[in-house]
Amino acid sequence: MQELVRTQIDGVALDPDLAQRLDALAPGRMRDILARSLVEEQRERDASAARQAAMSPVARRIDRTREAIAARPLADADRHHIHSVIALCGLPYRRPKDDHQDVVREYGRSSLVVQPGYLKDPYTGAMVRQGVPYGPKARLLMLHICTMAVRQNTPTIDLGDSMSAFIRDLGFAVTGGRRGTITQFKEQLNRIAASRIQLGLWSGTEARTLNSQPISSFDLWLPRSPDQRMLWNSTLTLDEVFFQSLKAHALPVDIRALRAFAHSARQIDIILWLSYRLPTVKRPYRLAWRPLADQFGRDVKTFRRFKQDFAEDVAQIRAAFPRLRIRLDERGLLMTPSRTDQLFVPPKGK
Repeated sequence: MQELVRTQIDGVALDPDLAQRLDALAPGRMRDILARSLVEEQRERDASAARQAAMSPVARRIDRTREAIAARPLADADRHHIHSVIALCGLPYRRPKDDHQDVVREYGRSSLVVQPGYLKDPYTGAMVRQGVPYGPKARLLMLHICTMAVRQNTPTIDLGDSMSAFIRDLGFAVTGGRRGTITQFKEQLNRIAASRIQLGLWSGTEARTLNSQPISSFDLWLPRSPDQRMLWNSTLTLDEVFFQSLKAHALPVDIRALRAFAHSARQIDIILWLSYRLPTVKRPYRLAWRPLADQFGRDVKTFRRFKQDFAEDVAQIRAAFPRLRIRLDERGLLMTPSRTDQLFVPPKGK
């Protein structure tokens, strides 16, 4: 194969997109000025690539996320949504020992109950009990489903190839086989589709419980071979009660904030929680270690280990978002009032 010859200026080889920008100008003073600017941009790119080459895969994803967010402000396409009660109360991080039991979660005045259900097997015709959804992929699927419903403003959403593109955009290879990502996402989608969810809302004087099957209609058709491209049906319908609650309690989140952390359920939950809490902080607010452990340490055996793990999670999130005004110390997590450009999701119009 013939090797691509890259445009060189002062011994610096320009990437094709930079060379194309240069070629769009006729020779002259403006072209010379642009050439100098492009050389500096290329040198920054080369330095970044060299730095990232020496990093671990996780550190590399975080660094790329930081660069992408610094390069441009939040766009409408970056703004995704998830139901705030699901985001704050959270699904299990890992497959429960008995994932046929109900999951009950609390956060502040919000409650979440997830009950496993059944799906009709397209091969045998039998009703097969599914477990509760868990892990990062369940969260990302809920995020995508909620986002599509909010954007299209309808409980019946067309997934089509958008799910494959979403998975790929998060950094997962779309692969088949028993342990491939297709199989893993299929399993979590089945669990979500079968689950019954109760949302509890309390004002301090009034309590309200919403009973729903988030996905009220789901045509389950799976190919015999896990290597086939078809992942799922193209449409699904959300329960009307859940859909109306979603529109009233949709939590916006910057999808770029999740790309670097798409393999960690706890880091996703921390980002969602910060997306909810940081815009409400009007004065310095500290949350002690014990409440943090109650919120994010469900799967950690010891309090000491939780503090270590949580500190590492926060350090990685701050590496991607150095402007976040949060700090950990021996007393817990300190959050400080922030400008809109320091938040995960600035208010619309900002």
